[in-house]
Amino acid sequence: MAFTVNAVMLDFLILSVIAQGDTYGYEISQRIKSVSDKKDSTMYPILKRLQEEGWVTTYDQQYQGRNRRYYRITERGERMYLTLLGEWELYQQKIDQIVRKKEPDQAQQEEGKR
Repeated sequence: MAFTVNAVMLDFLILSVIAQGDTYGYEISQRIKSVSDKKDSTMYPILKRLQEEGWVTTYDQQYQGRNRRYYRITERGERMYLTLLGEWELYQQKIDQIVRKKEPDQAQQEEGKR
């Protein structure tokens, strides 16, 4: 992809995946790969940091005779996810205004119609 994913966007994407339901690291990395060229090995330090921030918690569960570490969003993580989601929606609107050459008033009128 031509567009890069910065650290805040990566946090947002990871929290978005986990907010949809408990999941494990490999699945998270596979979902993120659709928009980023981040390697699987770079996801785990980020997941560890999100855990240290109190945004996610982990638990282990048996899967085919091995432990698999699952990630679950916390209340604090849910609040951060919703904050970032609001920021994303505002950012997306502003980008659309530029890309689609809409004036801010026109974009607000179209938003009101929905």
